[in-house]
Amino acid sequence: MINDKRKALGRGLESLLPGRPVSMPQTAVSAPMPILQGSAEIAIDLIDPNPYQTRRNIREESLNELADSIRSSGVVQPVVLRAVTGGRYQLVAGERRWLASKRAEKTTIPAVVRQISNEQAMEITIVENLQREDLNPIEQARAFERLSREFGLTQEQIATRTGKDRASIANFIRLLKLPAAVQDSLESGALSFGHGKALVALAGFPDHLEKATHEVLQKQLSVRQTEELVNKLLNPDAAERSLESRVENVDPNVREAARSLERSLGVKVEIQDRKGKGKIILKYSSLEDFDRIVEVLGAR
Repeated sequence: MINDKRKALGRGLESLLPGRPVSMPQTAVSAPMPILQGSAEIAIDLIDPNPYQTRRNIREESLNELADSIRSSGVVQPVVLRAVTGGRYQLVAGERRWLASKRAEKTTIPAVVRQISNEQAMEITIVENLQREDLNPIEQARAFERLSREFGLTQEQIATRTGKDRASIANFIRLLKLPAAVQDSLESGALSFGHGKALVALAGFPDHLEKATHEVLQKQLSVRQTEELVNKLLNPDAAERSLESRVENVDPNVREAARSLERSLGVKVEIQDRKGKGKIILKYSSLEDFDRIVEVLGAR
């Protein structure tokens, strides 16, 4: 069953494709043979890649698995093409099937040829990838920015066509303000979209941004912790006042217990107590501190 999340992703490829396939020049068709309604076998060497493809990375393992499947069972779902000059075709949807078919040494592939504009081709490409959920945040950001730049679509129009809300479109595009090194971390998966969304607030402060990114990656901070770090860098006075306020509101008995532990362990101790429940945080700054804590607590 198609879940609600899938249903929300735009209008789907079928609603984006014109209903009537164009007539295919016989010179461009290798052994015309109907596969499914409206589809035919097209010579793979007559197909050019999709210039609007937003996905940059395809896992080799996944591609090899698909190639093995195609060798044994063929291509189940036709790719979508559009006719271009010189009797050739341009890929619109189905890049993985096309690449895997080439890897499986197939000479033809089942395809549906449609009359599609440049804007529709890009839109279909983006929606297809969103439905597969395999675009990283920067790939999505570049795709949305390109729709806006090349076709003059507003963020509201892009949101309507892709099934995402306008605020999300804006947040994705803002990621492109981040320097190349941070974008690389978002592309590799070292940073999530949530991390990038928080860090982009530091885009106008290069030194702060570099420091924050390093700390997030080194300490594997959560998105919430990253937001707190960014806020601290942007508003150091407010962060200090907040800390002082928390200290002032600590129960005297809890504060004294923390100080007693600090004297015993020789490290900074923070006790977070809420109605008798909470946690004790021991902050060490060296391996020597760590070893001493472990020894005092009797863990060795």
